[in-house]
Amino acid sequence: MLDAKPGAAPTEPLVEIRPGEGRLAHAPADHPPVPGEKVGVLIANLGTPDNYDYWSMRRYLSEFLSDKRVVDYSDWIWQPLLQLVILSRRPFSSGEAYKGIWNTERNESPLLTITRDQTEALAERMAARFGDDVVVDFCMRYGNPSTPAKVREMVAKGCQKILFFPLYPHYAGATSATACDQFFRALMAEKWQPAARTVAPYFDHPKYIEALAQSVERAYATLDHTPDLLVASYHGMPKRYLMEGDPYHCQCVKTSRLLRERLGWAPGAIESTFQSVFGREEWLRPYTVDHVADLAKAGNRNIAVIAPAFAADCVETLEEINEEIKESFEEAGGERFTYIPCLNDDALHIDALAAVAGENLRGWLG
Repeated sequence: MLDAKPGAAPTEPLVEIRPGEGRLAHAPADHPPVPGEKVGVLIANLGTPDNYDYWSMRRYLSEFLSDKRVVDYSDWIWQPLLQLVILSRRPFSSGEAYKGIWNTERNESPLLTITRDQTEALAERMAARFGDDVVVDFCMRYGNPSTPAKVREMVAKGCQKILFFPLYPHYAGATSATACDQFFRALMAEKWQPAARTVAPYFDHPKYIEALAQSVERAYATLDHTPDLLVASYHGMPKRYLMEGDPYHCQCVKTSRLLRERLGWAPGAIESTFQSVFGREEWLRPYTVDHVADLAKAGNRNIAVIAPAFAADCVETLEEINEEIKESFEEAGGERFTYIPCLNDDALHIDALAAVAGENLRGWLG
């Protein structure tokens, strides 16, 4: 605000914000406090129920499956089916899956535990590089901590710029895009809206590929045998989304190729598959649960499985891959099934995330 008459030269601003200070120079006594300017880095993951009981699971699944980015059917068809049929049964089966992997010590899902650990490790990297000018935190697209709540906290701490970082190496409308949608909705509620940037997919970033490769090498070094092949299992999506222009499938296949090339393996040593099929329409193929059984029947007795699309172990990896998909392989005659954990808070993974964040902070910070 300027104290000037029409046509007169501008005079000194009434409010001068001094970075790092809570008080303002030249402000009237009743002016609200303004925190010192910061830059926020807000990482985001899919989400987690607050508990594995029926009502916690129902709230979480209702929010998730009501997202038009996830299920794009018309509400008049989908919502009655969802609310009256699917959510009367699915919270029980999903709750049992979560119960089997629940972090009982912290009373939370593994995804929440791991994402918090990743955030703390990334905050250390950012502080070492940028000092106290950066605030690092995390949010979930569905469930808690919510995206709007964390945006509000960052703004309250003085973050006039926020880098939003969806923890999805590969872009998909149902993951990266819906996370960004929620972030932008949160910004709409702010009186003093911060400047914003979003992180692009990093499926082919050299540091990400290196972290994946070294996780495979470490896992293989602990085995007394060499798996016949490595299955890279990615989260699935309806094939229709690919035909409508979603780049997810192509990015997944490229990650598998880059990983194979970094490992120095021959073509065919890594196969890309897709898991977590839902509903009746065709999804991206091959389906992991069926393909591992086919591999066993074809004589592949020893396989390893990695999940490159997941930044943190969760119900889709700890329960679906390491139990359901493993069982499918063994029932078809497979003998040794090795699940290679997600990158989680591995140091090389945090290095990769820090590199991606640093590249996206250029121009805001040194």
